[in-house]
Amino acid sequence: MTTAGPDTAAGCPESGVRITSRGTEAAMGLRALGLELVNCGTRPYPLSGYPVLRLFDADGNPIPVRVIEGAEGITSGFDQPPRALTLRPGERAGAAVLWRNLVTDATVTATNGERLEVAPAVDRAAQDVDLDGSIDLGNTGRIGVSAWKPLAGPAPTPTPDTPDRPVPTRSVPLL
Repeated sequence: MTTAGPDTAAGCPESGVRITSRGTEAAMGLRALGLELVNCGTRPYPLSGYPVLRLFDADGNPIPVRVIEGAEGITSGFDQPPRALTLRPGERAGAAVLWRNLVTDATVTATNGERLEVAPAVDRAAQDVDLDGSIDLGNTGRIGVSAWKPLAGPAPTPTPDTPDRPVPTRSVPLL
């Protein structure tokens, strides 16, 4: 997996898509991070399947983590199968990352991911996604990810008074 190249003049990565966080929800040990992919390019962007995730610790070292397509063993009601999408310029798709902050074995050190890379699919360029806190896996060593699905409406257009990326909150719908 490669990391996306420098942004083009319009603030859009060379890949033609921008991936950002929609914020994290947390309750009773279950965590959910919303992802948004926007076609900020000038051509239709085919998309199918699941985001590809890589998690890193505070020192920048990769964290070995099992990424589950869906959420089997984490929670239920999250396993809609992927479907092929083609996003026109300005259209967007969403996905969610789920994990539990559980410590089930006192002999295994709890893990915190401090940096997340997300690629739209296998063999596509990955991008760093800003987190509004750590990905506190406990010692489960696994995260679930939903398939991409279309999001209604065009992506908001940044203005001089608003940031390019949404400000993460705890009350943002994940999908």
